[in-house]
Amino acid sequence: MAYITNQDIEDLSVGAALLGTGGGGDPYIGKLMAKAAIEQYGPVDLLALDDVPDGMDVVACGAMGAPTILIEKMPSGDEIGLALRTYEQRIGRKVDGIIPFEAGGINSMVPILLAAEFRLPVIDADGMGRAFPQLEMETFNVYGVSASPVALADEQGNSVIIETKDAAKAEFLARGVTIRMGGQSYLVNYGMDGATTRRVSVPGTMSLAIGIGRTLRETTAAHQNPLDALIAFFRTTHYETARVIASGKVVDVSRREQNGWSVGVVTIEPFDTGRRPVTIQIQNENLIAEEDGKVLAIVPDLICVLEADTAMPITTERLRYGQRVNVLGVKVPPIMRTPEALDVFGPAAFGLKQSYAP
Repeated sequence: MAYITNQDIEDLSVGAALLGTGGGGDPYIGKLMAKAAIEQYGPVDLLALDDVPDGMDVVACGAMGAPTILIEKMPSGDEIGLALRTYEQRIGRKVDGIIPFEAGGINSMVPILLAAEFRLPVIDADGMGRAFPQLEMETFNVYGVSASPVALADEQGNSVIIETKDAAKAEFLARGVTIRMGGQSYLVNYGMDGATTRRVSVPGTMSLAIGIGRTLRETTAAHQNPLDALIAFFRTTHYETARVIASGKVVDVSRREQNGWSVGVVTIEPFDTGRRPVTIQIQNENLIAEEDGKVLAIVPDLICVLEADTAMPITTERLRYGQRVNVLGVKVPPIMRTPEALDVFGPAAFGLKQSYAP
């Protein structure tokens, strides 16, 4: 079993921002909280998915809400612990392991907070392989794990239990509670045993995010091209394919809060004068990149906006006019491209009319 170190957390915060495809919450804030938790409670174990025992009692956790709110509404750090205690009280037993419900942004860090405080291992996997805006958009849900009960908590010490028969209804109700908690909550749900966890999870995403951050850090220090190194790194992983789909300057950002999400459109003017402007639609995360009506990449594949010089990821809430960027498209693993998975988090699930092609 590996341990998550402070350097791992630094690298994880970068990799999680990239896997977050613009969403998932600000990883910088999560990084500070995770480091503080390890300093207070000690190191956290990172357990490989293949090593999860059949009988382990596993639960998923993370934050819910619009990423932009997190910049102004700082968490206390106690929310996720309260959510787990509320969950355990409801099910009548203690859990044995923690898994992120998504690999992106702050939600790669929330499990570390929880694992440090409760002395539990974090499983090197998740339920999205990236970030998605809705609670039902999980491989856990796709392959038969109940989303209920859902335990939510906020920084004021409030906690709520939601129980429904389907994950979409759990999302609908939890989103309403989150809005009334000020637009940000922390939750625990998708309880399952170890055998189920191995079957329904996207493997290796925590170590993948750490590897992304390490690649960018080491190549930058060596004065090598970080974007080329990043693309080469993806070829060695189960994500396999990454390529630049656009390069240019951000010339417009339209963004607003709607129904508990950050939604909007970013427009990029290409450096290549022979190309048309590229638009990216956002619902917390980047959903579709198009050039003059031609689809360049679409969910569930990753659409990552990176700084042109450093290849560092830019979250949607930090997109600004004038930024020089590359847009990286990354193909997701096979478990996320099955017909069952595309029914839950493919283009149609977001109201997009375009079809998915890897």
